[in-house]
Amino acid sequence: MLRFITRRLIQFIPVFFGVTLILFLMTTVLGDPIRLRFGERAANPEVYQQLRHDQGFDQPWYKQYADYIVKLAHGDLGVSVRTGRPVSDILKETYPYTMRLAFAAIIVEIFVGVGAGIISAVKKYSIWDVLVTLSTSILVAMPVFWLGMLLQIFFGILMKKWTNGAFYLPISGAESAQFGPIAHLILPAITLASVSTAYAARIMRSQLLEVLGQDYIRTAHAKGLSGGRVLYGHAMKNAMIPVVTFIGLDLGAMLAGAILTETVFNWPGVGYTIYLAIRALDYPIVFGGTVVILFAVMIVNLLVDISYAFLDPRIRYGGASE
Repeated sequence: MLRFITRRLIQFIPVFFGVTLILFLMTTVLGDPIRLRFGERAANPEVYQQLRHDQGFDQPWYKQYADYIVKLAHGDLGVSVRTGRPVSDILKETYPYTMRLAFAAIIVEIFVGVGAGIISAVKKYSIWDVLVTLSTSILVAMPVFWLGMLLQIFFGILMKKWTNGAFYLPISGAESAQFGPIAHLILPAITLASVSTAYAARIMRSQLLEVLGQDYIRTAHAKGLSGGRVLYGHAMKNAMIPVVTFIGLDLGAMLAGAILTETVFNWPGVGYTIYLAIRALDYPIVFGGTVVILFAVMIVNLLVDISYAFLDPRIRYGGASE
């Protein structure tokens, strides 16, 4: 298992250097970083040249890239053009909100999506199967921002009106004096998980139906094993590998910052922060956020690979024997 994990970690090295090199080269394409950061202070030619020297921009590009990697290794992601604050401090404040939202959405996706897929496969062609197929089709076709706005209107505005303020859900922000953090999390988490839940249900249904038709499943039934033991003890492990792949990649995407969902609900996560930075041309935040997202996605991918080895030992043994 250790060799299996080591090989996966080695594969991440070129990915990391490739992404960081692209980000570094983009700084030269998007404009002069000195003028972007220092504005009018860089108008004087002498001051401009001094700032270039102080920031290391008068060095060859490969030297600048090496300095960039060294700074990353020390947690230095640059300074925000708009606020003058270190990007690392800004992301430390915002990323926990994105993590909270992402894990809440994944919980919804696992329990609702996987559960609906199992029910749909076991109750094939029943009314439950029809309901799951219909609802997943609607969710896949509906834009996330539109669903979020509908949830805001119904649960935040109409429910408040119909119940005279007795019951409704907050539609903006992460915390307030009236509502706790969990109440603020409900609508954004459902919105973020909606499309992914539909896909997870479809993948779970198709994979489980395929596995339930295999010879070893019929043999297990012929031996007298109960339906539940055959389903959860034999069929689920093989059927879960594609589902785990999808959920793992989806978690990585959610940790990358759900810009649409966070913007609709004014959720103070990294996605909303990057959206504001893009509008303000605050490229250090965009680049710093991308680096943090890169690490998060690589860690999630590693965990997904490890889960394969537990679900199917042949993957672990095959990787160890190479």
